[in-house]
Amino acid sequence: MAGKSKRVAANMPSQRQLRVGEMLRHALSDILTRDTFFDPDLDGVSITISEISVSPDLSNARVYTMPLGGERADTVLPALNRLAPVLQREVAGRVHLRRVPRLKFLLDDSFENAARLNVVFNSIRSDD
Repeated sequence: MAGKSKRVAANMPSQRQLRVGEMLRHALSDILTRDTFFDPDLDGVSITISEISVSPDLSNARVYTMPLGGERADTVLPALNRLAPVLQREVAGRVHLRRVPRLKFLLDDSFENAARLNVVFNSIRSDD
């Protein structure tokens, strides 16, 4: 049993990964709200960064994002990945890390999943 708990704990992010993820999230949120990027796909779009998952070696970071209201996600996500090197340089100037992780932007579907679960739970309640 002790071996199993070690494996489960090994899959959990370390405190360092969580701390770096939060630092990156704050810096990226600040950059995306204050700075201007001359990309028509990002023009006038508010972007929510819900979570950043950092790899154990701190070299890669998955940035879970969602445009406000889920609008234009099909164009916003590729634009963010195109601008990832620029955003990484901007983040490097704001956080104190030896090396800033490579950023990969992904669509956060947790909002959609929560809405679907809510519909299911409400239908179960109405059947009672």
